[in-house]
Formats: sequence, structure tokens, C-alpha cells
Amino acid sequence: MANPTMTLIASVTVGSGGAATIDFTSIPSTYTDLCLLTSFRSNRANNVDDIYITLNGSTSSFSNKYLQGNGSSASSGSVARYYGSCPAASGSTTSTFSNDLLYMPNYAGSAYKSFSGDTVMEYNGNPAYAALNAGLWSNTAAITSLSLSMTGSFVQYSTATLYGISNT
Repeated sequence: MANPTMTLIASVTVGSGGAATIDFTSIPSTYTDLCLLTSFRSNRANNVDDIYITLNGSTSSFSNKYLQGNGSSASSGSVARYYGSCPAASGSTTSTFSNDLLYMPNYAGSAYKSFSGDTVMEYNGNPAYAALNAGLWSNTAAITSLSLSMTGSFVQYSTATLYGISNT
């Protein structure tokens, strides 16, 4: 049986001015899978802000299914490019950030690229928020860059850490 190892590829921490996007470029193809761990908060005046993924500069050929709950109701649906959600500045519990995980198996292979995400957070409107999503990028190119964006901007101390996973 293989012993998977995680190797840090890059980490980003947003500075005092905030950031519209978080970018990872020159992703090496030497790993089996990618794992992105994030902790985000938005500057948007809303309860929740959605996070979107761009791969190799592409915003097309994405499909995604999600299941989410907020402590009092659940919903599901389909959207394109969705990765997760984070609390927004207004209406959210002060100084809380989402915790998100994005997993991308076989990112350098020649098949379409699947990914799965898991998001948890809290905000003042309800005691908690959780979401699971499964996505597909219908492109056979190896993933060499990954960008994250949202309707608002990432606030200071938002972080994203990208790991390569080797199955050796």
C-alpha cells in the first residue's frame, strides 16, 4: 500500500489592502493530486460570499453540484466554477473566517479534471453553515495554474495553502 505525502507548493496570506484574487502559478506536474486548504473572509456587505475557481486561465467548461445547509434549512443545486463560500464582513460574526478544502485528483493527467470541496463557517444569521460540492472541469490539459475569486474581495489574513500529494 502506498504512503501518500503532502508537500507544500505555495501559501498566500492576504495583506492589509485585501485582494481581488489569489493566484497559484507554475504548479508542477510532479504530484498525483492537489489539495488546497483555505481560510477566507470577504469584504462584501452580505452574509455569505461565494468563491470561484479558474484553472489555467479558463472560466469555461465547468460544472458543479452542491449540497448546503445553514442550521435551519438545506438546499442543493448546480452552478459553474463554484468552489466554496465564506463569511462576508457585514452580517457575519466578527473576525470569523471559513475553513475550506478543495481536493483535485489526477490534476496532471489527460482526463477531465474533477474536484471536490468542503466548506464550513458561521455567521450571525444562523449558528453554522456547511457545504459540500463536486465539480468537473471538462478539459484534458494538466493544471498548471489556479486562481480564486469572489464577488467581493478577500480581506486581510485570508489564507490559501496549496499542497501536492504524492502517492508513493
